[in-house]
This record gives sequence, structure tokens and C-alpha cells, in this order.
Amino acid sequence: MRSYPVNSPQAAARIVALTVVADGDIGDAEIAWLDRLVVHERLGLARLELHAVLDTFCEDLLSSGQLQWADACPVDERTLADLMGEIQDPALRLKLLRLCVELAEVDARVDEGESTVLAAAVEYWGLHPEMSRPSSRT
Repeated sequence: MRSYPVNSPQAAARIVALTVVADGDIGDAEIAWLDRLVVHERLGLARLELHAVLDTFCEDLLSSGQLQWADACPVDERTLADLMGEIQDPALRLKLLRLCVELAEVDARVDEGESTVLAAAVEYWGLHPEMSRPSSRT
């Protein structure tokens, strides 16, 4: 699995990519959502850079043998911790959590894999207090 600099746009985009693949399907609705809400700009990337991170993340999952669609999350616990560890800025963590919640809800249901990723973000990033506050969309 590639690593990215801590708090880099690519590290942030990979958390978004993890949410996209967590339900076992990279759906048109999710890709359209990424474009419609200009997620790439919100993360400091060009549109094609965001899509490249998504592609390379899937390549990494395939080459490591972790991409198992039947699982609740397409990465193991250690990899999940490594990915979450690349995001250390509290404001970026909160921004990503909100983006990922929106993405998980785009198809009107939060799947088990998406729920696992969101719960991991809350746990690893210590965002339990944020979950009880009303959301102000970023």
C-alpha cells in the first residue's frame, strides 16, 4: 500500500476512496456526487488527481489481496489504522468525516462497509464528541 504525506490532499482523498469502495460497488451515483460537490477542489486536488487516487487505491487493494467485496471493509485493521493515521489535522479529520458521511448516504442507505469506515474514522480520530453535535456542512 502506498503511503502519502500526513495531511496531504492525496491522503485525504484516499479516505474518500475508501468510503467509495467500502460498499463493494463504485457506483455512478458516488462518482457523480464526487464531481457535483467538487470534492476534488475541497481537498485541494484537480478532478483527475482525485480519480487517480481512487484508481491507485483500488490497484493497491488488488495487489495486496485485500479487496474482498464480501468483507465489511475492504482493508484489514492494520491498513485501516495506517490510512487513518495519515490524517492528523483535527479540522481535516472533521471535514473528511462529514464528506464521507455525505458520500455514504448518497444512495439513501449506509451499507455495512461504509458504516465500518465511518466508525473507524470516529474511533481513530477521536471524534466521538463531534458526533453528538449538529452538522454544519463543509
